[in-house]
Formats: sequence, C-alpha cells, structure tokens
Amino acid sequence: MSVTDAEDRSAAEEAELVAQIATGDVDGPVAELYRRYGRRLYRFGMQALGNNGLAEEMVQECFVRLWRTAGRFDPARAGVGTYLFVMARSVALDLRKRPSSRELLPLEEVYSPPQFDTVEQVLDSVITREALDTLSQAHRQVIRLAYDRDLTQSQIAERLGLPLGTVKTRMFHAMRALRAALDERGFHAA
Repeated sequence: MSVTDAEDRSAAEEAELVAQIATGDVDGPVAELYRRYGRRLYRFGMQALGNNGLAEEMVQECFVRLWRTAGRFDPARAGVGTYLFVMARSVALDLRKRPSSRELLPLEEVYSPPQFDTVEQVLDSVITREALDTLSQAHRQVIRLAYDRDLTQSQIAERLGLPLGTVKTRMFHAMRALRAALDERGFHAA
C-alpha cells in the first residue's frame, strides 16, 4: 500500500467518524479524533494563546464545535484535520478577544513592535500540505524538489533522469493544479 493510499484511507476513516458524530454516535468517534488531533491542537493553542489553560479551553471548544457542526462537514472541501485547525484558529481568536483572557502587560511590553502571527503561518502550511497531497505523485515530486530542496528545473531533470522539457511541463501543470486545490480550500496567497 502506498503512502497516498494510506492517507486516503485515513482521510476516509476520519470523514466517517465525523459522519457518525452527525448521526448522534458521539463518544467513540470524538474520542478517536481527540486521540489523533488533541495534542496537535493543544500545541497550536499554546502557540496561538501562550497560556496552558486557554490552550486546553481552545481544544475543548474545538471538539464541542465539531459535535455541533458535524452535519455540515463536507469531506470534498477539506480534510478533518484542516476542518479542526480552521475551527481552532477561530476559537483562538475568540479567546484572545475575551477581556478575561488578556493578561496585564508590563508597561515596556505594551510599546514593543508587533510580532509575526505564527498561527497564520501554521494554518497556511496545513492547508498547503493538504492541497499538495491532492496532486499526482509526479507533480508533487517536482514541486517538492524545487521548493524543499531548492533545486532548479535543470537540477531536477538531472536528478530524475528526465528531459528538461518534461520537468518544465510537469512544473507548469503542478503549479496550476496546486493553485486550483488552494482556491478550492479558500486559500488565496498574497
């Protein structure tokens, strides 16, 4: 079984768990999804909120929202992981806005320059990785070699033993397919 087949099977299993939640079978499916995503959501919450209690509250609220919205989940639009992380982002923003969630900062920290929002970067990478996974193996391969390994198209052709024109064609179609997959997920790069 290839990695893609295993990922597809896992995505189908997770979509089935959400469907079971939608029909009222909550305990087992929620427990399984919590086992799969609870720690990652908690780390996301710590990064987004910087507070143990708020991160725990965010995770709990994500699973409450999953339970309430399970009937609206569409596996054709996004995977369960992406669905949960989009919810986590929304919950984290809600928690940050809540006055009782804000700590009083020392005066010198009030005037510090703003930091990059790494929560956005994490969510962007999750959505991008999921979109990449929808591409064919050949298209994924040239994109990963170009961006992960920082190889030129000539270097990719040499490494894969392909004509340069083939690599250029694959890169063109891969980027077009990736843009379409990102658009389907509501992600529009700046």
